[in-house]
Amino acid sequence: MEHNENNYMEQRVTLATHTSKTFGWMFFGLMVTFVLAYTSYTTGFIFNILSIPSIMYILPLAEILLVIVLSARIYKLPVAATHALFFVYAVLNGLTFSVYFLVYDLASMIYVFAVTSGMFGVMALYGFFTKSDLTKWKTVLFFGLIALVVFWVVAMFINLSAFETIACSIGVLIFVGFTAYDTQKIKLCYEAYYNDPEMLEKVSIYSALQLYLDFINLFIYLLRLLGRRK
Repeated sequence: MEHNENNYMEQRVTLATHTSKTFGWMFFGLMVTFVLAYTSYTTGFIFNILSIPSIMYILPLAEILLVIVLSARIYKLPVAATHALFFVYAVLNGLTFSVYFLVYDLASMIYVFAVTSGMFGVMALYGFFTKSDLTKWKTVLFFGLIALVVFWVVAMFINLSAFETIACSIGVLIFVGFTAYDTQKIKLCYEAYYNDPEMLEKVSIYSALQLYLDFINLFIYLLRLLGRRK
């Protein structure tokens, strides 16, 4: 009985280490993004970026491509390559994100960042400790995300500003849901790969990327709802 309890404690510590590493990578990515975005804004480098033709289309497309590559090749990529792709994604997103410093008041952005951190933290704790199976959320969250994408694409051609508050509110709900869902997936990935250290390291980066995207999108939607424009 004591031997089984020791094994259980050892496994729990291992899971805790894996989870800590995953969130560590997420926080590292966020730090790279926000520091680079703020530095680009304060140094005026953002204007050099914006002077490049179609750059605000090129950067998002490059980010999407990186996510696709990391998702599709996670089993075949070396560990170092997954680290590098995650870092490059954080850098590219930092360049894109610097535009928000031109649009929104800095104090307002700090306030929204604090609100985002609180909501993200609560949902991450829920996702980790809940006994409920959150995989049943996947379909609703996925189709909600598709609906949001369709809305913003249509909004590029048709004035839908009257519905923007509703869309942003739905976006907040979707990404707090994804935060809990993706946090629970950390445990599922651990259970699937705890005997394969290399694969466990790679899925840690992939999980970190998903949580990073949850935080960034939650921040953006809250900023559009609560942020004060210059």
